[in-house]
Amino acid sequence: MTAINISQPEGGLDGGSPSGIGNVLHVQPLSSQESFSQQQVPMSADKIIEATNVSKWYGTFRALTDVNLTVRKGERIVICGPSGSGKSTLIRCFNRLEAHQEGEITVNGIRLHNKMRNVTEVRKNVGMVFQHFNLFPHMTVLMNCMAGPMWIKDVPEAEAKKTALKFLKRVRIPEQANKYPVQLSGGQQQRVAIARSLCMEPAVMLFDEPTSALDPEMVSEVLETMTSLARDGMTMVCVTHEMGFARAVADRVIFMDLGRIVEEGKPNDFFTNPQHDRTKLFLSQILRH
Repeated sequence: MTAINISQPEGGLDGGSPSGIGNVLHVQPLSSQESFSQQQVPMSADKIIEATNVSKWYGTFRALTDVNLTVRKGERIVICGPSGSGKSTLIRCFNRLEAHQEGEITVNGIRLHNKMRNVTEVRKNVGMVFQHFNLFPHMTVLMNCMAGPMWIKDVPEAEAKKTALKFLKRVRIPEQANKYPVQLSGGQQQRVAIARSLCMEPAVMLFDEPTSALDPEMVSEVLETMTSLARDGMTMVCVTHEMGFARAVADRVIFMDLGRIVEEGKPNDFFTNPQHDRTKLFLSQILRH
């Protein structure tokens, strides 16, 4: 496990604890498993994401500082940290929802920069699940899942429908296909969001605090769906405060603070033997709830 020496912030953690923090998910731990030639970047065959010295500003505020991270095929990475630590900003940079100002990000062999052609190609291969679902309210569940493949990948309607039904079944809500998002519970909407991303058949799934907007009783159904995906070998990067999920599913847990990766390690090492004082403080506060 590695730790980076940064200054301890004053005042402890900022922001409150999301509902469900520290809930234990009762699952068994998992075993570890272009035509743009001028922009194509050589990558090892098993590297899906590679971020090198990535920095980002919002005006004068530095949100990310010299972040280095490699995600390999089949890995499950959990990123945690206090509010404002840069964890959501980082994964949003992986599909160019946020633009980084320094460093390099390469996703599935394509370097991300301002050229929209590259961004579009990356987004075809990166699934994103947001905190607040972001479903189209005027479309049925089925059409929400069909839209991406039809609009972005030019998949025929019949094939898109078949794929949508397959993944709605995969997340255990095929019976909701003809309903609208407003007719579903929060947990069901988030499972639709997961199915929608899966319909694009992505190389990696990004989860940005997918349970923090849910009622406590809805959390477990979403975590169980995510755990099932992990068991099937999906490459996943999850920003979450669900430490039970991190213990059970992650290959690596990464702790961020003040826009930097402070520490990372295997779950057992991370939770039982953290190296950095800032990590110890964070865990002491989050695990006691």
